Amino acid sequence: MKTVIAIAAAVSAAGLLAAAPALAADSQGYQPLGKGAFKIDLRVSDVVPDANNAIVTAGGVDSGLKARVGDSVMPTLGFTYFFTDQLSIEAIAGFTRHTVSAVDGTGASTRVHSTWVLPPVVTLQYHPFPKARINPYVGVGANLMVYFAGTDYNGFKVGLKDEFGYAFQAGADIGIVGPWSLNLDAKKVFTKTTANINDGALFSHVGLDPWVVSVGVSRHF
Repeated sequence: MKTVIAIAAAVSAAGLLAAAPALAADSQGYQPLGKGAFKIDLRVSDVVPDANNAIVTAGGVDSGLKARVGDSVMPTLGFTYFFTDQLSIEAIAGFTRHTVSAVDGTGASTRVHSTWVLPPVVTLQYHPFPKARINPYVGVGANLMVYFAGTDYNGFKVGLKDEFGYAFQAGADIGIVGPWSLNLDAKKVFTKTTANINDGALFSHVGLDPWVVSVGVSRHF
């Protein structure tokens, strides 16, 4: 269900592209973004992995278990600089905590590991209507998943490999007043990790591919 909500949020953010020309900045005191602007976003983000991968033995035999990764809702920061009115670069920073479970054929789930993740994402963004009160954007970029401070459960020992990935983005800044905006943002990140379980007795190539869906408040300078 949360994945469906994430997809709907992404589609809604992208759909603002069609509405933006009719909502140009007006006389209510909103200061539009543009070349040379620096924007800070304080967001609440839901990171929703899409992992459902087989756990196999060292010899490649399917164990009958699958790896699942839970979602995490955490505060994040975004930093955006505008090279031109229409082109900007954004970096997001934050930490999320996720639970890794092994799921058998009946759907029964056993918690095997929890980990903190540093998932920075850097995107190049295009703003088709930079002076509009609703300022939509799309972006593409790269990310790095760094796992740390892991905790094992139920007799399992799990190691997760740090990996690079890539990301697509859609969102909008909705002008409130002065330099302040409401920010809506959705990213689809394509990344994986290798889970080494019980010193190599088991492993899984886990396709995380999370949605990162955010809402927050922005201020630009």
